[in-house]
Amino acid sequence: MQQLMSVWTGLSPRRQAIVAGTTLAVFLAVLGLARLAAQPGMALLYAGVDGMAAGEMMQALDARNIRYEVRGDAIYVPAPVRDETRMMLAAQGLPSGGGRGYELLDGLSGFGTTSQMFDAAYWRAKEGELARTIVASPAIRAARVHIAHVAAQPFRREIAPTASVTITPAGGGLPAGQARALRFLVASAVPGMRAEDVAVIDGVSGTILQAEEAAPGNGSDREAELRKAVERILEAHVGRGRAVVELSLETVTDTESIRERRIDPDSRVPILSESEERTNRSSDTHAPGVTVASNLPDGDANADGGRSESQSAETRERVNFDISEVSRELHRAPGAIRRLTVAALVDGTRAPDEGGRMVWQPRPAEELEALRELIAAAVGYDAERGDVISLKSLPLEMPLPEGSEAPTSFWTGLDPMTLIQLAVLAAVALALGLFVLRPILAGRTADADALPAPDDAAPAGGLPGPAQVPALGNMAAPDGDALPALAEAPAEGDAPAEDPVQRLRRLIAERQDETLQILQNWMEDADGGRT
Repeated sequence: MQQLMSVWTGLSPRRQAIVAGTTLAVFLAVLGLARLAAQPGMALLYAGVDGMAAGEMMQALDARNIRYEVRGDAIYVPAPVRDETRMMLAAQGLPSGGGRGYELLDGLSGFGTTSQMFDAAYWRAKEGELARTIVASPAIRAARVHIAHVAAQPFRREIAPTASVTITPAGGGLPAGQARALRFLVASAVPGMRAEDVAVIDGVSGTILQAEEAAPGNGSDREAELRKAVERILEAHVGRGRAVVELSLETVTDTESIRERRIDPDSRVPILSESEERTNRSSDTHAPGVTVASNLPDGDANADGGRSESQSAETRERVNFDISEVSRELHRAPGAIRRLTVAALVDGTRAPDEGGRMVWQPRPAEELEALRELIAAAVGYDAERGDVISLKSLPLEMPLPEGSEAPTSFWTGLDPMTLIQLAVLAAVALALGLFVLRPILAGRTADADALPAPDDAAPAGGLPGPAQVPALGNMAAPDGDALPALAEAPAEGDAPAEDPVQRLRRLIAERQDETLQILQNWMEDADGGRT
């Protein structure tokens, strides 16, 4: 501290002002850059919100005194408070998702509200709730739902509502599986609506999925399920990541309809039997006509009294037979497995050899055969169908486990803007220290060292004191020429004399050999004085 005070008092007023101004500038620059670097980075709060929702969010942030920045349609807040701010906005129902939901029904009163007004508000609220549910997915940036519901009409029985969903993906395109899920979501929320009646439309690339798209459960899904089943079986035995399975499934893509009618003439079945029996019997008594015999006293013309009888019988039987008939109708839809191929690769084992080194060894054939039987049972192997299962034991490169974190370092945890601010701060501090303060302090230190010490005694280290060193102005160079005096009092009326330190430096630079010889003589004299 005393040395600094001596240096400060030895400076001229002009240099003192320069040093004070420079110190103040360095302090302010370092303070500003440090404050700028200490400020937390801005993180994305929400993006893609409409103007009304963004205005409500900004009012909520202003009420909580939270600093924010608006960049296009995105709102940024300090990174440390981003999660807390999201929870606070969610508690207030923000962002509203671009539309209002069932809260629309809260404003309806029983007075002055017709059935048509209530129906319109109800469907509008349902559209808003569906849009909120869809926007909750991180892959969707914005969504609008439109439901076409026809009012009940007395002479129209079948009324099928339809709907259209317009979405804006957050990244690239929307996968077909997610678009199919949106169709079922909307169809399940509206009574009487089918998934085929919902159209999902991308605002960037057009229609994503129409009603004629294939139903879920195709060959690719079945292949993935079978492959995962085989991988689970193998990894349970050989270890995770030490088995690779590839499965190829060839399915039937044709639609077949078979209708068959077979009649067997050798087999008869009675279906109706009828039996009819008729019996007819008649008798008659009448007086015969007058004849010669009837006039005789002993005649027998009227012996039987004139009686006659008749009788008939008839029997009929009818049996109806039907021929045996078989009718069969068969429909074969696409999706049946035509051929299955499985290729599995498992890692071997490692055991020490004679030298104690760990070497790789393939798995035994008995073990591979047991694994092959398990695979055949898992995939439904059928030899008559032409299925093939290939299982081999070969060396595998051990992959990194799924979900492993990338190696982190100090630089990966810093924000690029923070690194730039730190670099600018270091550059400014280094430039001010090297080109401003150092030359000023170095010049004053050289001036102080050139002054003779008050004590002429030798220091404790044995080096000669200033009194023992010959005056530079009175010493002669080795070649006999006297060195010019360093500090001569200027004559009255002459120009100011040159600074002694600068003059000494100039002489040393001009006459280096003589300077070295003088220093050598000083060192020899100092050694002689100690002896």
